[in-house]
Amino acid sequence: MDVTGIADWRKASQAVAAAYFPHELKNLTGAERPSLHLRTADLGGVTIGKLSWGTDVAIACDYEGAYEVNIPLTGLLETRGDHPNERVASVPGQAAVFQADTPSLITRWSSDCAVLGVKFEREYLEREADRITQSTVRSRLSLPQQLDLSGRASEWHRLVRALAEQVSPSSELISSPLVSAQLSGAVTAAFVLAIAPPDERSTPPHPGMVRRVLTALNDDPARPWTAADMAEIAGTSVRRMQETFAQYVGSTPLTCLMDVRLDRAHRELLSGGVTVTEVAARWGFSHPSRFSAAYRRRYGQTPSATLRS
Repeated sequence: MDVTGIADWRKASQAVAAAYFPHELKNLTGAERPSLHLRTADLGGVTIGKLSWGTDVAIACDYEGAYEVNIPLTGLLETRGDHPNERVASVPGQAAVFQADTPSLITRWSSDCAVLGVKFEREYLEREADRITQSTVRSRLSLPQQLDLSGRASEWHRLVRALAEQVSPSSELISSPLVSAQLSGAVTAAFVLAIAPPDERSTPPHPGMVRRVLTALNDDPARPWTAADMAEIAGTSVRRMQETFAQYVGSTPLTCLMDVRLDRAHRELLSGGVTVTEVAARWGFSHPSRFSAAYRRRYGQTPSATLRS
């Protein structure tokens, strides 16, 4: 969804409800009209978007069936805390977090506040959290009211900000199921690792974990692999799997997957009868330019040069 400058209160509220949640919207300043700017992309289980109202508003919402994380890029987002008179103020560098199926109130969304909103479908986030941590969290997934984005959540924050710069309803993040599934998995894994407690009970690292994952990646490189998928095969948590790959391979599981896919892409280009764009999309690269850069680092020439050889 991509809408700019909606200046009708009812239409603005409807547009936001369609992308995120039904809500009760209150005009705090008596402004005659808002100036809604909204851009979102649904990656499947995860929705990422940018949103600003252009005037001070308050929003009441039940967050039915999904969790929400709102990251102010500018301005102030003030929310009601656990107690009726408690207010939690979030500014750039912090995120306001909303629990699924829980009545919540944004008491003030300032006129200069642009928000990066990340919506996780409840079933998707809870299922993936189980797989990422290799523990049962569905009945006890409880998120903090506010998330510090300078600490453990900084990697997740950088990822969603980078994605937000790319998203549009017509982008390849939407049109390629392979790319969108991998991106939603990456966003979810980074988020869960940022909020999960230290990994103390997972299986100790051993090379068998690496062998199982590498075999699976080579057997089915076209699968929309996520870190949670690989951790299930490794039989451990995502964090422990990453530590194991660092110890025994000196690389990350996702880098190993990219190497396998580059190899398959290389074979296709040598065979001919394809385009670079087709090959890049088939092997999960969201942009041909990024595919070309990774390919050149590995093979010392561009994909186009290989195709012409």
